[in-house]
Amino acid sequence: MSRVRPLLSHPALALGLATLALHLWVNGGYGYFRDELYYIVCGRDLAWGYVDQPPLTPLLAWASDAAFPFLRGFRLVPTLAAAATVALATEAARLMGGGLYARCLAGLAVLAGGALQLFGVLLITDTLQPLAWLAIAMCIIKAEQSPRWLLAAGAIAGLAFLAKYTVVFYLASVALGLLATPQRRLLARWQPWAAILIALAIAAPNLVWQAENGWPFLAHGAELAAHKNIPLSPVAFIGQEMLTFGPASAPIWVAGLVAFAFWPRFAHLRWVAISWASLIAATIAAHGKPYYPAGAYPLLMAGGAVALEAWLPRFGQAALAAFVLAGAALTAPLVMPVLPIETFIAYQRWLGLQPSTGERIKLGVLPQYFADMFGWPELAGAVGAAYQALPPQDRERAVFFGRNYGEAAAVDVFGEPFRLPPAISAHESYFLWGPRGHDGSVMLILGGTRDGLLKRFRSVEPVGRLDNPLGMPEESANTLWLCRDSLEPLEQAWPSLRHFD
Repeated sequence: MSRVRPLLSHPALALGLATLALHLWVNGGYGYFRDELYYIVCGRDLAWGYVDQPPLTPLLAWASDAAFPFLRGFRLVPTLAAAATVALATEAARLMGGGLYARCLAGLAVLAGGALQLFGVLLITDTLQPLAWLAIAMCIIKAEQSPRWLLAAGAIAGLAFLAKYTVVFYLASVALGLLATPQRRLLARWQPWAAILIALAIAAPNLVWQAENGWPFLAHGAELAAHKNIPLSPVAFIGQEMLTFGPASAPIWVAGLVAFAFWPRFAHLRWVAISWASLIAATIAAHGKPYYPAGAYPLLMAGGAVALEAWLPRFGQAALAAFVLAGAALTAPLVMPVLPIETFIAYQRWLGLQPSTGERIKLGVLPQYFADMFGWPELAGAVGAAYQALPPQDRERAVFFGRNYGEAAAVDVFGEPFRLPPAISAHESYFLWGPRGHDGSVMLILGGTRDGLLKRFRSVEPVGRLDNPLGMPEESANTLWLCRDSLEPLEQAWPSLRHFD
């Protein structure tokens, strides 16, 4: 106990290490997520930008895959990011005047934060956003004492932009919050303008790439908003926020929102509440998903922990901490691969939950973020077997055409033992890479119907079958077709095949 007490007196270290241990344990579960495979392939073709994301996540995915050819090692980046976010949340509570209880409660709230837990599992574009947004906010708070902290905020914002473009909305909401409060005086100095220049300098290569390629991300975003994401009313959206970031953490961040808006002790932090409100309004207006503003919640949780430490009596503090711990244990299996998949399905049914998503897509027995971890090696194996069965002269011309980047990336990542050529697809960044010299004379295509494919090819024959009951419905019960002699040269048909859905 003599060694434990000093550790507990430093909650940032204690909770950070606990988070690190938790994610090191669970992050080898299930399998590679669809997007993780896509980012590995994007990273192999390094560029300053891609159709649907900036370059940092593909770079990290490529480096992680090269360094650690196993899942737990590949997910070391999200593991470290989750631990750092929890630790930084405890420091944010301390920065705002919180004592030991507030600091511990802040870390526990982030650790139990639903989507925040999931971002610590998957190496995706959202992985670094909570850590980056929280760091930006803390730099702004510290800038009241030393404006030079704004320069650090600019550098972090530039790096966050290279991970995901949504940081722009957060920065705009922060600027609106500052302008609407007496803290606008920070903007009268030279440091915020220098910070903007620093951020733009870091982001510039990606902006140039987007401009040179016709701003494909804007077309991608418009397609998602118009046809893929389900629009929600303000009331429904706030309800989804409660669920997305965990019922156990909801009382903490709601208290934080109230405190930032009305508590006299946080009068100098009113901009945080205004920033959150404007960010939520913009997300609703853009038909964004409930997890898009995830990076704003660790600060709310830290502020709520400080407020609740002041507002609650001792027995109330103990009861709340117990509630957060119990809630975290109850909901962790819903966002982290801690249970065998059959046990998870039974647990989900026991809770009376049905998989749901913010998109107009059909789901199976698993939520999408779990379903998209299954079936990819099997897909590559089926394609590889069909490819190896072809005559040598056909193998020289054959290629797998993926209906989406998940299928194409699975073949590229898991198809190496079969010596498959790089897959092609007209989906997202795969479209920019083109048909890779293939003419459409011999193509393997998963899914669709023979009659439908005969509208594009002279010959279509089944060569395999893929059943993936745990995956997304669109990736299960599909026939693998061998298609010969495209009716239109593939290079000529390529522009009409592009899609973002």
